[in-house]
Amino acid sequence: MRHVIALDVGGTGMKAALAGPGGEVLHRARRATGRAQGPEAVVAGILDFAAELHAYGAEHFGTPAAAAGVAVPGIVDEAHGTAVYAANLGWRDVPLRDLLTQRLGVPVALGHDVRTGGLAEGRVGAGRGADRFLFVALGTGIAGAIGVDGRVETGAHGFAGEIGHIVVRPGGSPCPCGQHGCLERFASAAAVSEAWAAASGDPDADAADCAKAVVSGDPKALAVWQQAVDALADGLVTALTLLDPRTLIIGGGLAEAGETLFAPLREAIRRRITFQKQPTIVPAALGDSAGCLGAGLLAWDLLASTDRMEVTP
Repeated sequence: MRHVIALDVGGTGMKAALAGPGGEVLHRARRATGRAQGPEAVVAGILDFAAELHAYGAEHFGTPAAAAGVAVPGIVDEAHGTAVYAANLGWRDVPLRDLLTQRLGVPVALGHDVRTGGLAEGRVGAGRGADRFLFVALGTGIAGAIGVDGRVETGAHGFAGEIGHIVVRPGGSPCPCGQHGCLERFASAAAVSEAWAAASGDPDADAADCAKAVVSGDPKALAVWQQAVDALADGLVTALTLLDPRTLIIGGGLAEAGETLFAPLREAIRRRITFQKQPTIVPAALGDSAGCLGAGLLAWDLLASTDRMEVTP
């Protein structure tokens, strides 16, 4: 059966699948990223894992994978197939697409993890059927994916969708990016965890604990939560004004709070918009499988474009 390799590389673990032409998952596998051993070991681990998946497909499905799609964190130059920088993996300017192509002998597509997850959410997840969507992941940081007609916009330099670095509180908390007052310093899961740990006096408290306290009516938790929601709404309205998406998909750890987040967020956005149209605001549907599913889509898209080139006279 014709299939592709789909590989999602995270800071601590890698999720992989062999995906059929209809997106069906034929085989799943996981492996530790091994970042404690250094960036060279991480790259070697990715190459070895991909080679094992390639061999598994050849043995069990009668033919090796026709292509591979790989999603990685950090700054990614998708056009040149380079993993430019990832703080949590320690690498810089890794020609990952070329390395994988040489190892596997098949075409390889390299993508940014959040944009790749957003691609999956837009095509087969919560945004299915939407011609224009914005996917926003609220995790340790905040990043997004801009979807247009079934594809995700990368931007001229590979930075499209970095909504976490919209300044929502000028002169506010410093951000590692060099600015002050970035959205992710106020509305990411990490920011809410930090604020709630300070407000509750419990250094181990996190965003999930804050959400539970909000449900129970704790006034300190309500204050922390509302500050995050207000900052998030400010950043999202800026994005809505620029992009005018039909569907806004919210994922990541903070979105696991469900309506505890979505109800006040919808209201906060409604209060802020004037001429803009409020999009449908929905939770992400694919969970931690989005990156892997998106990587498979990248691989099939690459094959489709290759096939078109081959039949063009």
